[in-house]
Amino acid sequence: MVRARHSDTLEQIPAPPLNQETLLFDPAQPVAGALRTVLAFPSTYSVGITSLGYQVVWATLAQRADVDVRRLFTDQADPPHRQGDRRSDRQLGSGGSGLDLFGLSLSWELDGPVLLDLLEQQRIPIWAEQRREGDPIVFGGGPVLTANPEPLAPFFDVLLLGDGELLLPAFIDAISAHRDAPRQQRLRALAQVPGVYVPALYAPRYGSEGELLAIEPIEAGIPASVAKQTWRGNTLSHSTVITPEAAWPSIHMVEVVRSCPELCRFCLASYLTLPFRTSSLEDGLIPAVEKGLAATQRLGLLGASVTQHPQFADLLSWLDQDRFDGTRVSVSSVRAATVTPQLGQILAKRGSKSLTIAIESGSERMREVVNKKLSTEEIFAAARYAREGGLSGLKLYGMAGLPTETEADVEATAELMLALKKATPGLRLSLGVSTFVPKAHTPFQWQGVRPEAEKRLKLLSKRLQPKGIELRPESYGWSVIQALLSRSDRRLAPVVAAARGDHASLGGWKKAYRAVVEGATGGTPAGVSPLPVPPPWQEVVHGEWSSDRVLPWEHLDGPLPKATLVGHRQQALGG
Repeated sequence: MVRARHSDTLEQIPAPPLNQETLLFDPAQPVAGALRTVLAFPSTYSVGITSLGYQVVWATLAQRADVDVRRLFTDQADPPHRQGDRRSDRQLGSGGSGLDLFGLSLSWELDGPVLLDLLEQQRIPIWAEQRREGDPIVFGGGPVLTANPEPLAPFFDVLLLGDGELLLPAFIDAISAHRDAPRQQRLRALAQVPGVYVPALYAPRYGSEGELLAIEPIEAGIPASVAKQTWRGNTLSHSTVITPEAAWPSIHMVEVVRSCPELCRFCLASYLTLPFRTSSLEDGLIPAVEKGLAATQRLGLLGASVTQHPQFADLLSWLDQDRFDGTRVSVSSVRAATVTPQLGQILAKRGSKSLTIAIESGSERMREVVNKKLSTEEIFAAARYAREGGLSGLKLYGMAGLPTETEADVEATAELMLALKKATPGLRLSLGVSTFVPKAHTPFQWQGVRPEAEKRLKLLSKRLQPKGIELRPESYGWSVIQALLSRSDRRLAPVVAAARGDHASLGGWKKAYRAVVEGATGGTPAGVSPLPVPPPWQEVVHGEWSSDRVLPWEHLDGPLPKATLVGHRQQALGG
């Protein structure tokens, strides 16, 4: 594979190994005048094609005859649209991209700057304000943009908030219905579609001290807030393409559940995607599994808490049939309290080596603070059942720097791991530890990153690694950048632009932030309305905010109202 340089055009990027892709859907033949669309992913093909969300969006568009969609990754792309196929010269635009739509799926905050490189590669102005009549509508979606799109909002024309099952078709229908209208009229029509957020039609208002006072519509007729859309059908998603070139080679992914009923106070995957939904066994899961296993023998069962599906035991029994011999089955992280001997036995029989559980902390007190309904006895039982079932490893996930955490709580995590090792000899243990990062629409969105987390990660390493327990800590420094992106408003956009080319290093982000604050970069380019300088780094990343503070995502409605989140925060912290 050849990585695309910053100045490469789509025509210069080699096509992906399509002959190795097995499609589980029938693409439509685009009709004359179909919307010329590029769907991008801000990473390599092997990573992007493993994203279930990206796969499903691509397949949804590719099954429409009124959309001609091509994929774009950082290292390769589908063959480009042929020049001269457009309906009129008017649509070619000053940018010369020849596109109607450019979409991006974003699942990780730190991928934001890659969007700008991909836009320039297509000769699309990176700032939405600079785009003219012939430029494509740039839209985005995914969990990061649904939670808090504001740091990247000035780069997007449209943001799709929430589940795509109904939202994406409604968006395309609205685009098609107004495609001949002037650009600003098209954007105003899109803003009327539930779940569609048009940032240019909303303006932030700041106080004299730089505090955010509100984000409001700029004119009458624009909704005061935009609500995240929720799919409530009895079927969920599954892979639409299988390829050996994926990061998880030749895997068929099936979404068993969506959201999680546990409501750990820090958890974006739970709070942002409420309510907890399950796919029907007979109408959803079994047909989806059968479809994929006709093309591969590797199955992945996905969800934040797959074992809490009410019929998960029935699904396991069904997969225990002799006809699935040779099929490798893996599951994503499971709730420790739901691990059974049957789960360990069937997973071992179906080729799994290990099981993954999230404990968050070895301290019972900390698990109560974060609402992790899990006892120490249940953790030990999960390890025992995994070993007795024939699995050779247990992967545990925890956090450092949680609100109210003390060094004694971190010591309790180390003690728990050492006790597990003693209680289950022969079971390979590993602990993945991340630093707590506040996320929008969760009760801990008001809490900052705690600097002492860095020291506590080192403490765990010192206690566990000499004892033969693998520790896999995530970088504290990158957690700081994550928090910067997850808690900021539009004033961070010039920093994202300034970090390009140097965003792979912590120093690059800090240098870009200083340059924007000090005015060294000029903030925004000519033709773009200048944004005020961002607030102090310390206040964004580490500050503990009051619950009456106006948040950058205040105008975007999540599943739960702010008052409910405040109540959950008070329950957690004893307020």
